[in-house]
Amino acid sequence: MTDIRWGILATGGIAHAFTADLRTAGLDVAAVGSRRIEAARAFAEQYDIPHAHGSYDELVADPDVDIVYVASPHSHHLEHATLALEAGKHVLIEKAVTLDADEARALRDLAAARGLLVMEAMWTRYLPHMVRIREIVAAGTLGEVRIVSADHTQRLPSDPSHRLNALELGGGALLDLGIYPVSFAVDILGPIATARAVGRLAETGADTEVAIAAEHAGGAVSSLAVSSRAAGPNTAHLVGTEARIDIDRVWYTPTSFRVIAHDGTVIEEYTSEVDGRGMQFEALYAEHLIREGRTDSDLLPFDESITIMATLDDIRAQLGVVYPKER
Repeated sequence: MTDIRWGILATGGIAHAFTADLRTAGLDVAAVGSRRIEAARAFAEQYDIPHAHGSYDELVADPDVDIVYVASPHSHHLEHATLALEAGKHVLIEKAVTLDADEARALRDLAAARGLLVMEAMWTRYLPHMVRIREIVAAGTLGEVRIVSADHTQRLPSDPSHRLNALELGGGALLDLGIYPVSFAVDILGPIATARAVGRLAETGADTEVAIAAEHAGGAVSSLAVSSRAAGPNTAHLVGTEARIDIDRVWYTPTSFRVIAHDGTVIEEYTSEVDGRGMQFEALYAEHLIREGRTDSDLLPFDESITIMATLDDIRAQLGVVYPKER
């Protein structure tokens, strides 16, 4: 156990995955909160958590909690992260961090006023193979990186009532899946200057397929594809003037990659060796920041999360996806 104690807000699938990895890493999970006490108790029993709360208000008020992991749907991230921040807790918020950029700005300002950490749980940024890829890019091994391509394509439930297809819950492939390749492209190439998007919408108005062609601030380009109705290769590539990196499936999880020179020579091969799913790395980084008294991540500054949300807002507008709160 460590000196920083976690509270888990909500008990859905992503909360299970995250908490399992916290346990794998030996981190201290002090409490869980749900809208139903039965769900909280079952979750607490499964992961040996001492405190189970039947409301989110009780969770954030728990004196044994230092940081809250917000695992509710996108549509409730602003509300629930605000609840935690106003209770004096640091927050790690599941991606996408909010429904839109304005909500993200509100959280940034509140966290700054309270002197608390607010961080988007884009776990891919913190994985060892991504750390190594950034080192290779920074060393100039690829030369000038001119193209990034990536897909995040899965066959997920098409039931109109499913969270992914429900606009009132922030449903759609873009925020649930597209955030991964968009954030990755921004990480490697910098902010997106212009993005052109086309897509397909479900009967609920949520997006199911999106293709994005983007130009980044430095002139490089990215090509990104997303689907919630069809499973693709889920690979990614960085193409530079001297070499490229081919990241194997599933690129946004612990995986392998190769650095290949322009003449076909393999310069480096990397294979991830990670216990669990790999979500513990973002948690460990959050704990590192808290111990140092820092309130922002240098691997994913919150202003960058806001910039990414603004890009997603623009793409949604091009697709014609409108959330109920925007009507």
